[in-house]
Amino acid sequence: MQYTFLSNDPLATRLYTLENGLKVYLSSYKYEPRIYTNIVVKAGSKHDPPDATGLAHYLEHMLFKGTDLFGTNNYKKEKPLLDKIEKLYESYRQFNSNETDKKKLLWKEIDSVSSLAAKYANPNEYDIMLSSIGAKGTNAYTSNEKTVYVNDIPSNQFEKWLKIESERFRNPVFRLFHTELETVYEEKNRSLDDDSTRLFQELLNTLFPNHQYGQNSTIGKVAHLKHPSIKKIKDFYNKYYIPNNMAICLSGDFEYDDTIKLIQKYFGSFSPKKNPVFQVIKEQPIKIPIKKEIYGPDSEKVYIGFRFDGASSKNIPLLKMVDMILSNSIAGLIDLNLNQTQKIIKGGSFPIIMKDYSLHVLFAKPVKNQTLEQVKDLLLSQIEEIKLGNFPNWLIDAIINDLKMENIKRYEKNNSRCNEFVEAFTLNLTWKKFQSQISDLEKLTKDMIVNFAKENYFNNYVFVCKKKGKKEDSKIKKPKITPLEINRDQRSDFVNRILDEKVQDIKPKFIDFNESIQKIKIGDIQLFYKKNIDNNRFKMIYVFDLGLKHDPLLKFSTDYLKYLGTSSFSAKEKQENLYKLGCDFSIKCTEEKTFISISGLKLNFFSIFNLIEKIFSDVISDDKTMDSFKKQLMLNRRNDKLNKSKILFHAMLNYGKSEKNSSFLNQLSENDIQALSSKTLTKIIKDLFFFKHRVLYYGANSLSQLKEIINKTKRTHNLNKLPYLKNTKEIKKNKSQVFIVDYDMKQAEILILARSQKFSSHKIPIIYLHNEYFGGGMSSIVFQEIRESKALAYSVFSTYSIPNAKDKYHYSISYIGTQVDKLNEGISEMLNLLYKIPKSLANFNSSVDSIVNRIRSERISKENVLLEYERLNSLDLHFDIRKNIFENISKFKIEDLKKFHDKNVLQKHYDIMILGKIDKINKKELKKYGEIKVLTLKDVFGY
Repeated sequence: MQYTFLSNDPLATRLYTLENGLKVYLSSYKYEPRIYTNIVVKAGSKHDPPDATGLAHYLEHMLFKGTDLFGTNNYKKEKPLLDKIEKLYESYRQFNSNETDKKKLLWKEIDSVSSLAAKYANPNEYDIMLSSIGAKGTNAYTSNEKTVYVNDIPSNQFEKWLKIESERFRNPVFRLFHTELETVYEEKNRSLDDDSTRLFQELLNTLFPNHQYGQNSTIGKVAHLKHPSIKKIKDFYNKYYIPNNMAICLSGDFEYDDTIKLIQKYFGSFSPKKNPVFQVIKEQPIKIPIKKEIYGPDSEKVYIGFRFDGASSKNIPLLKMVDMILSNSIAGLIDLNLNQTQKIIKGGSFPIIMKDYSLHVLFAKPVKNQTLEQVKDLLLSQIEEIKLGNFPNWLIDAIINDLKMENIKRYEKNNSRCNEFVEAFTLNLTWKKFQSQISDLEKLTKDMIVNFAKENYFNNYVFVCKKKGKKEDSKIKKPKITPLEINRDQRSDFVNRILDEKVQDIKPKFIDFNESIQKIKIGDIQLFYKKNIDNNRFKMIYVFDLGLKHDPLLKFSTDYLKYLGTSSFSAKEKQENLYKLGCDFSIKCTEEKTFISISGLKLNFFSIFNLIEKIFSDVISDDKTMDSFKKQLMLNRRNDKLNKSKILFHAMLNYGKSEKNSSFLNQLSENDIQALSSKTLTKIIKDLFFFKHRVLYYGANSLSQLKEIINKTKRTHNLNKLPYLKNTKEIKKNKSQVFIVDYDMKQAEILILARSQKFSSHKIPIIYLHNEYFGGGMSSIVFQEIRESKALAYSVFSTYSIPNAKDKYHYSISYIGTQVDKLNEGISEMLNLLYKIPKSLANFNSSVDSIVNRIRSERISKENVLLEYERLNSLDLHFDIRKNIFENISKFKIEDLKKFHDKNVLQKHYDIMILGKIDKINKKELKKYGEIKVLTLKDVFGY
């Protein structure tokens, strides 16, 4: 079959077009026996009918429900009921909002017929098939331009995958509609609770008052979601889900000719139709700034948006270059002039390139006592600097080198390679044009950039302020839904054929750490080395067994380092030097470890190494910088207390484990912070490399070169022993408790938590199996019961955790994100599942197959070998644990899993942590779960 290709393409892409118009992008990349797959449809939220927004997204959900051949146990009996449900929904749409009694009666009938139809449905059969073949990351997403269906599969399962996907798109059946509708309601309510999502949507609404980019939100408008139409969804599917409007994008371990023949076999018979035409609504130019405000509980923030032409515009390279000059995370104008000087918090910019229009967004948070207008003016002032040409000439070349380096890293991952194809296809760009992005940037001159900024950035912007305050009280209320029966052990004939079909097994490949890693000692420093034989990229990580439990000031010190220079160069020059060398430099402090990571190209390794050594050993304190740092530090801490994710998954989770002993409570007071001196923090920075540590190196430099430079530049002998580690006591509870923290939100988020036993390595295989079966994915028991059957949550999971150190405990952790009015039902259902785990032999066998097939095709490579060695070493494991899992998992019976659950996961007492609006929570209903304690943010954060 004919194809097009580019001789200088780093992805070695072959682009085919089948006779029916289906585009196929193939890139063979054989670093592991897996294939990353994207099936792409040019149908996104901009294509939604104006009276049925959210339709493309809802269709995405329904494409997981099966066809007339799978997802059903008797389609002949199911179909008349589904047809009736479709008609009932059309009748339901005709009622106006005032006809509540009629709507209630009709909804009752919809619910009743849906319950009857559900008896013939086999939920999650798609997920069961994909799980059984060892797929990872099974998902889909909808955006403005597109809907994309995602899988990561073992390469030996490719033909099975084609059979499943071609059947999936042949004749989808929209069953289990009303429970999935409730799931979409939950997703919408979550978006209404997310201040960042609301902020961005307001920006789009204002930039695009006419075009669908602003007027059609991806999830849909509340009014439209309340009146869904199966008929319109079918019409949408028939219009857009046609081969000449779709693409299959693959990257991974395959042969080109064999692969395209199989795709032709399974997708070549799909019939093309007339290409759908999209009428672009033209927007009028913005002539004066437009200001909007939204309110919510999260921290304050500013978005500034400029509108540009679409992806095919000749100005897109200039837009991208201006963006990188403003913000590249290291040496952009916003990075250096505003972030590093602490004039704003977390400022930056990003472009969004779409087919019809593009936009350029600038953003930041205010420092203490700063107005959002002042933040806006500071951000815009950096564009004025570009207009004046006030940026160094070397920056353009450094940006291009940075982007080339990013491509090297991106092209090492199959998902990133596929993403390139998805963007090119949905933006209607030829592969040649898409691949010329960097060469287009190389043609730009400073004068061209300055002139572009002068011509395109003036008063033509939208300015959206996210302020603290009460937001609009809008949400979709819970409809009455009868829980559906889950036919867990029934399988359709199609699914049984897929599960029974044999393929040639891939031989698993486990890491022999002694062969894969060279280990030497240089004085007191351990060096772990793995050679990069693929390209000239390196990554080096310093690991210190020294964390916040040893010294709470450690994170303050490493954060402070960002704003400091040395005796030889200023803080600004430091960042410029890092960027000129193409160096990524980051520091991560955990409770028990500190990681310093540097990466770049081999040719710059020695310069980067010496620069990092200089940054730590010769750091200079600065009292003025310290004063600003303290103010920002205290503001960041206050902002953390406004962020619901940090409240629940950090502060409340730690409180649940240790209560008054929580490591989160070991925080400095504001008085302690005010008393800190610059010299105290710089001393901690300088002393860091005098503690014992180890070095992980992946790159093209030789081991002897590394040994030589470490000996020459670093202190290697008589390094300090680590200070005493204050261990946090994790409490075994003798009673169940309910902890509530008040937060202004429509939903409630719940963690159900219990400490189990101390870490035991021999339990790891059955833990993997238990998590896969019980609470891990879309085919798990928890997902089926709580989301699919009862529509009690959009997001739900349950896991039996594996700790990150050998002396820590396993935990049973379950999560539910739901509406407040379903809070009690959600908790009750999760506890029922924990107390009595349902047994399903079919699900059990699929879980075993899933893990076995994933391990067979999984390859841990590159720097990940070193990181896996480090992770396992913390658990006192010195071998590839996957070998143990693989050899044991097929020996387990379902009775073994139940025994494990009852002995380890099931606990007598659970802590229930609830984040939500307290006056909406029915505390009387919660008393049956245990003593209720209302906690303040100070109780869980310690300040």
